[in-house]
Amino acid sequence: MWIVLKYKKNELNLLKQDFKKILEDMPLIFRPKIKYQKLIKNKLKLLENDILGDYLICYHEKFKNSKIIATLKNSRGLKYFLNNSNNNQMAIVNFINFCKKNQDQDGYLKPSFFAFSNMTQGKFLNGPFTNMIFSVIDNQKDKLRVLIGNLKTTIKKDNSNYLYCSV
Repeated sequence: MWIVLKYKKNELNLLKQDFKKILEDMPLIFRPKIKYQKLIKNKLKLLENDILGDYLICYHEKFKNSKIIATLKNSRGLKYFLNNSNNNQMAIVNFINFCKKNQDQDGYLKPSFFAFSNMTQGKFLNGPFTNMIFSVIDNQKDKLRVLIGNLKTTIKKDNSNYLYCSV
């Protein structure tokens, strides 16, 4: 069964150790990430970021047992489990499949993950226009025509150099 949990950022290894001790083996952990470039002190740095922040999606057969979940609630590094994970199994699996469909060969999400067919405004997550909001002029199959202030430009949707999300 899949569960969603919130963890303490700097105590992830402690959480994994406690889970392994209680469950007798490691659960399958899914953490979708993006990789992007950012200009820091005039140098281009390659960074990665979890799109779920401090949430994890985990799978283990023993998660079906409510006594195991009650025991795991006291694990070091765990803030809490999200309620109703057992009722939302299909939604969790669909999200995981969507992420896996939009991953590159290194396991990072591609820009196609963030592409929405009805997007009217977006925000750049990296590149020279980082944190700038743009308006979509034309949403074509393989590219977006956008307006950034007074500047009109075209972005290829499959270009992994520019990450953006809907606003």
